[in-house]
Amino acid sequence: MEQARADRREAAARAVESAALNLFELHGFDAVTAGDIATAAGISIRTFYRYFPTKDDLLRAGVRRRAQAIATALAARAADEPPMRSIRWAVHDVVAAEDTTDVARWIRISMVSPAASNVMLGINVLELNAVLGDFLSTRLGTARDSLQPTMLAVAAAAVMIAAHARWSFHGGDLATMLSDALAVLDAIPPNAADI
Repeated sequence: MEQARADRREAAARAVESAALNLFELHGFDAVTAGDIATAAGISIRTFYRYFPTKDDLLRAGVRRRAQAIATALAARAADEPPMRSIRWAVHDVVAAEDTTDVARWIRISMVSPAASNVMLGINVLELNAVLGDFLSTRLGTARDSLQPTMLAVAAAAVMIAAHARWSFHGGDLATMLSDALAVLDAIPPNAADI
């Protein structure tokens, strides 16, 4: 029963996101209000705020979903696999299952709006870097705030951002492009910590 309720809530939130995406593409992120989104989604403003405390949270939702999916995929990787290789293939598998049409739309929206771009970059640092840093610190046997897992997480996230930008200009298969980009980090010769 509780799972069914959670599924309905997720489906409703996704419908609101879809309505927001359409409006953001038509009018720009900055020009669209929460009220506009609620009207387009066929809900009250009060219901909108139950799903998304702010308009910015619409941008954060996709990044959070991806970060959670990557965390789950990383937990399933073999413990003896090199950590950067685990990240490479976990990211590949998660992105291969995504609807890249929506990913492309979010990228276009954030490219034309500094406010949207700042939100997307900020949540990426908070969510994805945290997932990657936690995974790397566990795999490397270091404290979470150690320099090595922190910098490797930042490097992997930056590579992913650059690969998304490249994909948005050149097209192709996003999962493969991310995998190929992360392979650059995976190819760095391991040090004593077996990165």
